[in-house]
Amino acid sequence: MAVIKGVPVKVIRASVTTDEHGNEIPDTETYEQVDNVLPAPVSTTDLSESRPNGDRVDMMFHFPKTYKRSLRGAFIEYNNVRFSVVGDPQPYLDSLTPLDWDRPVEAVVVDG
Repeated sequence: MAVIKGVPVKVIRASVTTDEHGNEIPDTETYEQVDNVLPAPVSTTDLSESRPNGDRVDMMFHFPKTYKRSLRGAFIEYNNVRFSVVGDPQPYLDSLTPLDWDRPVEAVVVDG
Protein backbone atom coordinates (compact mmCIF):
# COMPACT_ATOMS: atom_id res chain seq x y z
CA MET A 1 0.00 0.00 0.00
CA ALA A 2 1.38 3.42 -0.97
CA VAL A 3 1.73 6.16 1.58
CA ILE A 4 0.43 9.58 0.58
CA LYS A 5 3.04 12.26 1.02
CA GLY A 6 2.69 15.93 0.20
CA VAL A 7 5.22 18.43 -1.10
CA PRO A 8 6.65 21.62 0.40
CA VAL A 9 5.16 24.97 -0.67
CA LYS A 10 5.93 28.53 0.38
CA VAL A 11 3.25 30.70 1.95
CA ILE A 12 3.95 34.35 1.21
CA ARG A 13 2.43 37.22 3.14
CA ALA A 14 2.84 40.82 2.04
CA SER A 15 2.61 43.62 4.56
CA VAL A 16 1.48 47.05 3.45
CA THR A 17 2.14 50.56 4.68
CA THR A 18 0.51 53.83 3.75
CA ASP A 19 2.13 56.75 2.02
CA GLU A 20 1.67 60.41 2.95
CA HIS A 21 -1.61 60.47 0.99
CA GLY A 22 -3.07 57.46 2.79
CA ASN A 23 -2.62 55.05 -0.13
CA GLU A 24 -1.60 51.47 0.67
CA ILE A 25 1.73 50.41 -0.80
CA PRO A 26 3.49 47.02 -0.54
CA ASP A 27 6.21 46.98 2.09
CA THR A 28 7.81 43.64 2.90
CA GLU A 29 7.11 39.99 2.20
CA THR A 30 7.57 37.11 4.62
CA TYR A 31 8.06 33.53 3.49
CA GLU A 32 7.03 30.42 5.38
CA GLN A 33 7.68 26.88 4.15
CA VAL A 34 4.84 24.44 4.75
CA ASP A 35 5.58 20.76 4.24
CA ASN A 36 3.21 17.94 3.32
CA VAL A 37 0.80 19.95 1.14
CA LEU A 38 -1.15 18.10 -1.56
CA PRO A 39 -1.45 20.18 -4.76
CA ALA A 40 -4.25 19.32 -7.17
CA PRO A 41 -4.90 21.06 -10.51
CA VAL A 42 -8.52 22.12 -10.84
CA SER A 43 -8.71 23.79 -14.24
CA THR A 44 -6.90 25.78 -16.88
CA THR A 45 -8.86 28.20 -19.04
CA ASP A 46 -8.12 30.72 -21.76
CA LEU A 47 -9.14 34.29 -21.11
CA SER A 48 -11.47 36.26 -23.36
CA GLU A 49 -10.81 37.49 -26.90
CA SER A 50 -9.47 40.76 -25.52
CA ARG A 51 -6.58 38.76 -23.99
CA PRO A 52 -5.88 36.00 -26.54
CA ASN A 53 -2.59 34.97 -24.89
CA GLY A 54 -4.04 34.96 -21.38
CA ASP A 55 -4.48 31.87 -19.23
CA ARG A 56 -5.99 31.25 -15.81
CA VAL A 57 -4.88 28.28 -13.73
CA ASP A 58 -6.93 27.16 -10.72
CA MET A 59 -5.29 24.93 -8.11
CA MET A 60 -6.49 23.30 -4.92
CA PHE A 61 -3.87 22.95 -2.20
CA HIS A 62 -4.79 20.59 0.63
CA PHE A 63 -3.04 21.85 3.77
CA PRO A 64 -2.08 19.57 6.67
CA LYS A 65 -3.93 19.61 9.97
CA THR A 66 -0.80 20.92 11.67
CA TYR A 67 -1.06 24.25 9.82
CA LYS A 68 -3.30 26.56 11.87
CA ARG A 69 -2.62 30.07 10.51
CA SER A 70 -5.10 32.02 8.40
CA LEU A 71 -4.42 32.12 4.67
CA ARG A 72 -6.58 35.16 3.89
CA GLY A 73 -4.68 37.50 1.56
CA ALA A 74 -1.72 35.13 1.24
CA PHE A 75 0.07 33.72 -1.80
CA ILE A 76 1.26 30.15 -2.31
CA GLU A 77 4.42 29.50 -4.31
CA TYR A 78 4.52 26.07 -5.94
CA ASN A 79 6.86 25.02 -8.78
CA ASN A 80 8.14 28.63 -8.94
CA VAL A 81 4.63 29.94 -9.68
CA ARG A 82 2.90 32.35 -7.28
CA PHE A 83 -0.80 31.60 -6.76
CA SER A 84 -3.20 33.98 -5.01
CA VAL A 85 -5.35 32.42 -2.27
CA VAL A 86 -9.09 32.87 -2.79
CA GLY A 87 -11.10 33.97 0.26
CA ASP A 88 -10.44 32.72 3.79
CA PRO A 89 -10.11 28.91 3.63
CA GLN A 90 -11.42 27.07 6.68
CA PRO A 91 -10.58 23.54 7.87
CA TYR A 92 -13.00 20.63 7.90
CA LEU A 93 -14.07 19.14 11.22
CA ASP A 94 -11.43 16.82 12.67
CA SER A 95 -14.02 14.05 12.98
CA LEU A 96 -14.59 14.18 9.19
CA THR A 97 -10.94 14.02 8.14
CA PRO A 98 -9.21 10.75 9.01
CA LEU A 99 -5.99 11.57 7.10
CA ASP A 100 -3.44 14.37 7.55
CA TRP A 101 -5.15 17.09 5.47
CA ASP A 102 -8.15 19.09 6.60
CA ARG A 103 -8.10 22.39 4.70
CA PRO A 104 -8.70 22.74 0.96
CA VAL A 105 -7.26 26.04 -0.27
CA GLU A 106 -8.35 27.38 -3.66
CA ALA A 107 -5.72 29.49 -5.39
CA VAL A 108 -5.40 31.04 -8.85
CA VAL A 109 -2.82 32.57 -11.15
CA VAL A 110 -3.57 34.59 -14.28
CA ASP A 111 -0.90 35.03 -16.93
CA GLY A 112 -1.05 37.20 -20.04
